[in-house]
Amino acid sequence: MNFESTWNPHSPVAQQRRDAALSRLAQWQALQDRAALASAQSKPVFDKRGQLLPRERVALLLDPGAPFLPLCALAGFMQDTPDPAKSVPGGGMIAGIGFISGVRCMVVASDSGIEAGAIQARGLEKILRVQELALENKLPFVHLVESAGANLMQYKVEGFVLGGSLFRNLARLSAAGLPVLTVQHGSGTAGGAYMPGLSDTVIMVRGRSRAFLAGPPLLKAATGEVATEEELGGAEMHTSVSGLGEYLCEDDRHALGTARDVVARWDWAAHSTQRQAKPPRWDAEELLGLMPAHHREPIDMREVILRLVDDSDFLEFKPLFGAATVCAQARIGGHAVGIISNNGPIDVAGANKATHFIQWMCQLGHPIIYLQNTTGYMVGKDSEQGGMIKHGSKMIQAVTSATVPQITIQCGASFGAGNYGMCGRGYAPRFLFSWPGAKTAVMGGEQAARTMQIVAEAGMARKGITPDPDKLQAQFDKIVALFEAQADAFYTSGLVLDDGVIDPRDTRSVLSFCLDTCTESAARQPRATSFGVARM
Repeated sequence: MNFESTWNPHSPVAQQRRDAALSRLAQWQALQDRAALASAQSKPVFDKRGQLLPRERVALLLDPGAPFLPLCALAGFMQDTPDPAKSVPGGGMIAGIGFISGVRCMVVASDSGIEAGAIQARGLEKILRVQELALENKLPFVHLVESAGANLMQYKVEGFVLGGSLFRNLARLSAAGLPVLTVQHGSGTAGGAYMPGLSDTVIMVRGRSRAFLAGPPLLKAATGEVATEEELGGAEMHTSVSGLGEYLCEDDRHALGTARDVVARWDWAAHSTQRQAKPPRWDAEELLGLMPAHHREPIDMREVILRLVDDSDFLEFKPLFGAATVCAQARIGGHAVGIISNNGPIDVAGANKATHFIQWMCQLGHPIIYLQNTTGYMVGKDSEQGGMIKHGSKMIQAVTSATVPQITIQCGASFGAGNYGMCGRGYAPRFLFSWPGAKTAVMGGEQAARTMQIVAEAGMARKGITPDPDKLQAQFDKIVALFEAQADAFYTSGLVLDDGVIDPRDTRSVLSFCLDTCTESAARQPRATSFGVARM
């Protein structure tokens, strides 16, 4: 190790930062609880029907005590309403990576306790994202379906058109040799009927499962024909007449037990990813007091690295060259990794160092972890004349072309092209998570407001107009508020611009889980075909 911690976790600054972090974490937990509580309000209805709530279904499906990584839990936050106190996150579904009968799977469940499981706008983006993760990480896709389909009262043509990608991805998963399993707990109407239709195996529940292209109301409106739901798409009909379903079960518990049995019989024993790893010698609890609430306060990100890596041991790469860009080799959960982080803007030397380091990690085959904390690439006359554009572009090219898994944690600021060079969402990292205090924007709010103010004052000067200080200040405050609101980690997570917000103290375990997933994916050799399994 070439770096010793000098951070005092008991200092007044650390305690102030810790208090701010805990307050932010409490807000984050309350948002997650809001979705669960909203869904649980439907429990009397579910009990009357003899059904389990969506989260109860997921819990019964998964192996007891095994890890589960939730994904995109804040999807849709502040997208349904501008009032953060009334917005229910989640996108109308539960998603994550977990273990079923020992097999690591992507699990998605309709949150039918909320709006009958209707697919929400950001819910579509959420399921497309987790399907992409399943494909990239070679994960079987297990879907617990009970959805009212699209909300026709909030119909948007782009949702209909882009929604086709959901079904295309099911076909791609099957053709890639990745099993697609659907448990049809309730209704699947119109497009929703293609969820079981494009699955390799379908489990249905007597008296509850429904799957039809047109339900009784639409059928009567379109053709005048009158038929019952059971005749059109009931579980007994589909398992005995149409052949859409393979297994007919008596209730949710029976269906989930059958799903676990089906997965066990794939004989996809999980690849062993158990590795010997010493925990960090510095306490992860101290991360709460390390990270400042405002990006203008300095932090040495090597202090963060000490609290994430095995035995708090890392070897820094070119520590004296481009020192504001930190590159280091370490292990996390036993996995050899490269780590890139920021102690300030990325300058010419830092961009060149990072480019060299990324290419070296690709040569070694080591995944790269990006711990974002940057206000962007360095600006100014010296930087421009030193070739910042071309050297920053080389770093972006290296990130784009990297041949190893890249995982990004947005710890602090993620501004400007620094978001790009540090493998932001647009650069397709294998996984990307945010800390609650992270900020993402083209620039800081005050910087944007000051820029606009300078432009406005110059324009008025050319026209001979005397500026009104009150109006200028009002415009300044408005721009700051706009940027700050959109930079907030909860807001960007609501837009599905990350795979979820995480507690900083859980970062090591999240990274270990993701690295295990990547390692298992590399070892897995699914039997890809030129077709998906067709329903017969």
